[in-house]
Amino acid sequence: MHSHSTASDGTCPPADVMRRAGAVGLDVIALTDHDTVAGHREAAEALPPGLTLLPGMELSCRLEGRSVHLLGYLFDPADPELAAECARIRESRVRRARAMVERLGELGVPVTWEQVSALARGGVVGRPHIARAMAEAGVIDAPEQAFGPDWIGAGGRAHVARYAPDPARGIALVRAAGGVAVLAHPRARGLMIPDDVIAGLAAAGLAGIEVCHPDQDQAQRERLLALAGRLGLVPTGGSDDHGELTGCRIGSETAPAGAYERLLSQATGASPAVGR
Repeated sequence: MHSHSTASDGTCPPADVMRRAGAVGLDVIALTDHDTVAGHREAAEALPPGLTLLPGMELSCRLEGRSVHLLGYLFDPADPELAAECARIRESRVRRARAMVERLGELGVPVTWEQVSALARGGVVGRPHIARAMAEAGVIDAPEQAFGPDWIGAGGRAHVARYAPDPARGIALVRAAGGVAVLAHPRARGLMIPDDVIAGLAAAGLAGIEVCHPDQDQAQRERLLALAGRLGLVPTGGSDDHGELTGCRIGSETAPAGAYERLLSQATGASPAVGR
């Protein structure tokens, strides 16, 4: 219930993501590119028999200076308010990426905007594209090394902030478009979103929490599962696959039994697509 393609910062086209999902035996796959639904049509057309596409998106939000991501599912992609907000986020992503490239240039890093843009292949530009360009230039050995204080990690020498809405607003937009919102990886990569914050988001209409994620250990999963039970939230899971960037791990994490059906029952904006 969490995967990425070249429509944002994954390395595989949407059609390839669907073929890989079918090959590893999944029955449902959510395509959740950052702030865009641009890959949905290609993905739906490439579905192998028996595989269902859950249309989704990973919506960028910000709370008290911290990055917070929402997985939105089954919303109406033509909803004007949600579409306008996503366009604003994508425009901010481009401005931020250009500014980061400029800062890297000032630090002597031989990376250009043309290189970064080419890696994005017309998809939503993200920091992973800059990291890949840095690795190709030989500045770092691997893209993940770019996300520290020396380079483009939060607080890093070349880091630049960008616009993102408050998660409560993000939840409201997804719900108004007929969809459901799930809090993505709340205890991964140093996020550690507190229980009381999650409770506040639940009160604002959050539908679920991503419990099973490669960057959340067993102890964190157990705590999140208990929290989901107390708050009446749907516990979900996904590989957060980005293709080669994450080791092509699609299918390595799956959602607990019943999660997909529970979310589906709450949504009115869009329907899943089924491979035939």
